[in-house]
Amino acid sequence: MARVELIMPKMGESVSEATIIAWTKEIGENVELDETIVEIATDKVDSEVPSTHEGKLVEKLFEADDLVQVGEAFAVLETEGGDSSSETDNADDKVEDASAPAPIAEEKAEDIPAPAPKAEEKVAPIVNSGDRFYSPLVRNMAAKENIGIDELNSIPGTGKDGRVSKADMINYLNNRTATTQAEAPKSETTTQAKEPVKEVKSEAPKAEAPKAAPTPIANTGDVEIVEMDRMRKLISAHMTMSKATSAHITSFVEADMTNIVNWRNSVKESFKAREGQNITFTPIIIEAMAKAVKDFPMINVSVDGTNIHIHKNVNIGMAAALPDGNLIVPVIKHCQDKNLVGITKSVNDLATRARAGKLDPDDIQGGTITMTNVGTFGNLMGTPIINQPQVAIMACGVIKKKPVVMETEYGDVIAVRHMMFLSLSYDHRVVDGALGGQFVRKVADYLEGFDTSTVV
Repeated sequence: MARVELIMPKMGESVSEATIIAWTKEIGENVELDETIVEIATDKVDSEVPSTHEGKLVEKLFEADDLVQVGEAFAVLETEGGDSSSETDNADDKVEDASAPAPIAEEKAEDIPAPAPKAEEKVAPIVNSGDRFYSPLVRNMAAKENIGIDELNSIPGTGKDGRVSKADMINYLNNRTATTQAEAPKSETTTQAKEPVKEVKSEAPKAEAPKAAPTPIANTGDVEIVEMDRMRKLISAHMTMSKATSAHITSFVEADMTNIVNWRNSVKESFKAREGQNITFTPIIIEAMAKAVKDFPMINVSVDGTNIHIHKNVNIGMAAALPDGNLIVPVIKHCQDKNLVGITKSVNDLATRARAGKLDPDDIQGGTITMTNVGTFGNLMGTPIINQPQVAIMACGVIKKKPVVMETEYGDVIAVRHMMFLSLSYDHRVVDGALGGQFVRKVADYLEGFDTSTVV
C-alpha cells in the first residue's frame, strides 16, 4: 500500500485559492480515477475536483469552509501497488511547504519589530478538541502569531457551525495589532514613572480615534434573521472594498435607440432560425462600448498604487443576475476582434452557462470594463459600483418610448422615439469628468449611428 496526496489543481488564470464547499467522499470510501471527491468555490464559481488517483480515502486535510491554496495537498488516498517515488515526492513537498512560511515571518519581523520578550515566547501547538474544529490554515496562522488555544477559542467564527475562517483570523489580528500598539505607550509610561514629569508628558501617546459603533437595529417584535450565503458575503465584501478604494463619480447621457429597435425587430426571426439563438440589445451595446474604448483607451485601465495599467485587449464584463438573486460577471474577451455575430454568440453562451451554474473560473477573470443592464428590471438608470480593479462600469436603462424634440430641415418637430439612458460610474483617481463624459457620449453616438444595413 502507498499513500498519495491529492493536490488542489490550478483552476484558471489568477485563481490562487479555493474554498471547500462539501466532500463527496467520506474517510474509508473508495475513490475511482477522475471521480469527483470534493466540491469547491473560487470567487463566484462553483466547480468539482476529480481524483487524480484510484484508492481509498484515508485522510481529509481540510474541512468544509476551509480555504485551500492551489498546489496544496487537500486529501490523502491509500493506493495499491505504488512506489517509493510518490512517497518521496510527497515528503519533499512537505519539506518545501514547511519552509515556505519562513520568508513571511522575516518580512513581518522587519515591518513590525516586536519586543524581544514576545519574540521568545512559545505557545503550545494548537490541536482540535471535540468542541471546536480548526483548519490547518487557521492553526498555522495562530502559530505564527503566538496565539494560544485559550485565545483562539475566544475568537468568534463566522464559518459553518461557528468555525473560525481565514477572514475571521485576519479581522482578529488587525484588531489585536491595533490594541497592542495602543497599549504599548501605556506600558512605557508606567516603566518611566520615576523619570521627570516633562519627559513623561513628551512621550504621552495621542488619543486613539474612537471606533464607529455598530448601528443598533430596532426590535420590531416580528423579525426573521437569516445568514448571508457564501456568494452574498463575497459580493458584500467586494462592493464595500470598491467604494472604499475608488473615488466614484457618475455621468449620464440619453441615446436614441429607435433605429436599433427597428433593425432588431426586422432580423431577430431570421437570426434565430439560422443561428438557433436570440439577438438582444446587449451585444449591440457591448460592440458600441468596444468601439468607444478604441477612441478613449484610458478608460480601459486598472490602477495599482500609483501605476496605471493600460489594457490593449477590450474584455467587457457583463453583469448578470442569477435565479437565486445573486450577481455574477462573466467576461466577453477580445471584443475589439469580434464582430456583432461573434459578440452575440459569446453573450448568449456565457448567459446560458451562468444561469445553469456551469461557468469556468476563467469565464469571470480578466475583465477590463463592465456593462450592466438595469433596464432588464424596468429601471430608467442606475449608478453602479465599479468592479475592481477596473475603473469604469456602464449601466443601460430601459428602452422606453417618449416624445422627443427633433431637428429637421423643415424645423423642429416632436416625435415618438425609443430612448435609453446610459450612465457611467468611473474612478475619479484616474478618470476625470471630461474623459468619463466623452466616453459615455461616444457610446451613445455609436448606438445612434448604428448601420441599419448590417447583415447578421
